[in-house]
Amino acid sequence: MERPTVEEPIALDPFVTDLDGESAALRAAGPLARVVLPGGVPVWAVTRHAEARALLTDKRLVKDIGVWGAWRRGEIPMDWPLIGLANPGRSMLTVDGEDHRRMRALVAQALTPRRVELMRGRITDLTERLLDDVAALAAESPDGTVDLKAAFAYPLPMYVISDLMGIDPADHPRLKVLFDRFFSTQTPPEEVVATLGELAEMMAKVVAVRRAEPGDDLTSALIAASEDGDHLTDAEIVSTLQLMVAAGHETTISLIVNAVVNLSAHPGQLALVRSGQVGWDAVVEETLRFSTPTSHVLIRFATEDVPVGDRVLPEGEALIVSYGAIGRDEEQHGPTAGVFDVTRSPNRHISFGHGPHVCPGAALSRLEAGVALPALYERFPDLALAVPAAELRNKPVVTQNDLFELPVLPRPRLR
Repeated sequence: MERPTVEEPIALDPFVTDLDGESAALRAAGPLARVVLPGGVPVWAVTRHAEARALLTDKRLVKDIGVWGAWRRGEIPMDWPLIGLANPGRSMLTVDGEDHRRMRALVAQALTPRRVELMRGRITDLTERLLDDVAALAAESPDGTVDLKAAFAYPLPMYVISDLMGIDPADHPRLKVLFDRFFSTQTPPEEVVATLGELAEMMAKVVAVRRAEPGDDLTSALIAASEDGDHLTDAEIVSTLQLMVAAGHETTISLIVNAVVNLSAHPGQLALVRSGQVGWDAVVEETLRFSTPTSHVLIRFATEDVPVGDRVLPEGEALIVSYGAIGRDEEQHGPTAGVFDVTRSPNRHISFGHGPHVCPGAALSRLEAGVALPALYERFPDLALAVPAAELRNKPVVTQNDLFELPVLPRPRLR
């Protein structure tokens, strides 16, 4: 494949019909590639592991959208489908320096390795109950088929993050609708602003409830810290809550779903795990690398010209981090980077980010998948896809490696 010139940007497919092919094209374009996001918004993408690590710690790249020349010139419409990801409100995702450290410290206190590990029992109980539901659905289904994403991969992380943040489970159905619209490239313009408004209203309601009735949850802790002098505004708490819920369930859904797809497509790899030769943690890490849950992360902005390889990210331009391309970088993972291999060692990927903005919920996501996957295959050792893997359809979400559904045949263990 010829390397595209500066004049030939790669247009990201809004329908995500061939994510692997698109990621390969991005890598072939070099470590810094010009791309066009759905909606016709031009940005740059970092596509290689080493360059991404360097840029993710480069202080010349900031989260302040006011640095973006296209934003200042009024070229980014407020009904752009990705506006909620490019400009999600003031939170630890969108600030740098001392403000970032102040906001992130409050979240990090709730997600220390010790506190995350204390959630294992709760996650295990949820997993077993959801697997009971999967078994019941399979028994009721005429052909034994169950949508594993809807019945298992979605509700598990949504319940966990809701419990952590103090969200009423009764809100889950509406949150699912809203977050589907939030991430989709196909949300009609007239629904974009309305969706963002309703999400903000729902999160503000959670903050109001937790303020009136504090609990043992992160939202209550953020409110209390704000009142004790950390100076988080209600708007910052609302944006942080929305960020945590969005990232806290979407990434883990994709991690669980993609692990099942990969293991179904590579039965020899599954056999290694089920025999005990390889641990489930290796499945989690190789899935994070090979089928990274987050395809592209939006957006950082250059405060000055930044050389990257033989190109330059110009001052005032926007950069996305293309983790889907980065995960299979041969310069990092060798000539077998395009192979799913649970025995890979070392497996040093950056699928949860790198540097100051590395995902604070990485340990929680790993724990959820590390509990869910072995329990799933213990209950249903002969689990199989109900359709060929080639027929599985990606959702129109350029930031997430996500499927519409995952139809499986859950075959229980014979007792």
